[in-house]
Amino acid sequence: MSNVRGFGAKGDGVNDDTEAIEHALKMGDGTLEFPRGEYRVTRTIVIELANHGRFAVSGSGGTAKLLMEGAGPVFRVLGTHSKTADPNGFRDEEWQLERMPTFTQFEIEGRHPEADGLEISGIMQPTFEGILIRKVRNGIRFFDRARNILISHCHIYHNTGIGVFFDNINLHQTNIVGSHISYNRLGGIRIENSEIRNFQVTGCDIEYNNNRAFGVPDADDVPTAEIYIDCGENGTVREGTISSCTIQATYSPNGANIRIIGSRTPESQKAGMWCITGNLIGSQATNVHLTHCRGITFEGNYIYSGHVRNLLVESSKSIVIGNNCFGHNPDYKEKELCTGIRLVDCENCTLTGVQIQDAQAGEHTVPNTVPIERQGLVELIRCRRMQLTGVQVLEGTPAAVYLEDCQDTLLTGCLINDAREMPLAEASIRWTGMGSGNLVSNCRANRPLEIAESAGVTTTGVVVG
Repeated sequence: MSNVRGFGAKGDGVNDDTEAIEHALKMGDGTLEFPRGEYRVTRTIVIELANHGRFAVSGSGGTAKLLMEGAGPVFRVLGTHSKTADPNGFRDEEWQLERMPTFTQFEIEGRHPEADGLEISGIMQPTFEGILIRKVRNGIRFFDRARNILISHCHIYHNTGIGVFFDNINLHQTNIVGSHISYNRLGGIRIENSEIRNFQVTGCDIEYNNNRAFGVPDADDVPTAEIYIDCGENGTVREGTISSCTIQATYSPNGANIRIIGSRTPESQKAGMWCITGNLIGSQATNVHLTHCRGITFEGNYIYSGHVRNLLVESSKSIVIGNNCFGHNPDYKEKELCTGIRLVDCENCTLTGVQIQDAQAGEHTVPNTVPIERQGLVELIRCRRMQLTGVQVLEGTPAAVYLEDCQDTLLTGCLINDAREMPLAEASIRWTGMGSGNLVSNCRANRPLEIAESAGVTTTGVVVG
């Protein structure tokens, strides 16, 4: 390895070590070794792998810190890979010179308002392990094209922009595992206007990615999320998993824990084929927000304390919501937040084995909280071909289940109950508007049913009282 001290770097936090690092890159063996110390960098170090060859950075078990005192990333690593990850699509020189640049066990700290951490483009198998990036703008940014990204056991923390940023990129095969991605003002993991396939986020702690820790004036309501996916005008984001993560936040007016925006045109769903499974998700305006998506399974999660809704699904198709618990902590009493599921303009969706329980007060009791506006604990508005089976709706307010202008929608085998000493549910099911082909069967409810004749609903085997 090329020890940067041997090429003139001081690592004393006083001298500018940029030229010494560039000298080590040019004359060394490809691996930059940073012994313990603080290394000042004042401009971006660009590595073109086709000219430089295989490349790695090692920070001596995390004892080395790079202080970025200029604009842009510390390292910008560029490759020439332009095809898929199919082994038959590689040129020999890519395997010889460009594969798997690695970044391990060092810290980057920003000392400039436009400092960034790392930027990657055109690379096959970039690998990041055990690094800390903080006080920069964007932690790790991927752009243009990449394949087979691994991010493991990293801390991307307290940055003014985005933690891990996929920016207008064509990318297949990404694994983000076992990492802490928190306190990034514009999002923890964010995908914008990109073509993405095979994207996995597993076992991560992703929290508090909004303006609260920064206090930028008039920026609290900038839309953000712990995981933010926006297909934009030209992107498609399919084949992904979010599993076994803690995903939570402090409230921001337009915030979400997970936000997936498939398209802004009603005829196209550009995000789908995703599984969201086994996560703890809570404490945002909207916990999970899906817009123009197709084909997402959402199960095995605990979802809590959504200031507006726990789950909001808009203009989406084939969304499977099963075996989740939507709740709150009744021990909080004077600090309870209501829950809620809302689906609008959706079709071909199912809710199976879901339990949802509202706050005992039927309203937010957290001080200074914006009052919740809703018509039911579970709301379906202008939906078609929907099925709610084995759903348990507890302590709903003002109605437990509210449906409006729905067609071919079935509620079967559901338990709808308000066990509060003074029930607040005005109706177990309130079904309004125009509709046809709707059915309520084999359900148990202890509050009245209010079903408009125009809604086109048949009831059978329903026990009320």
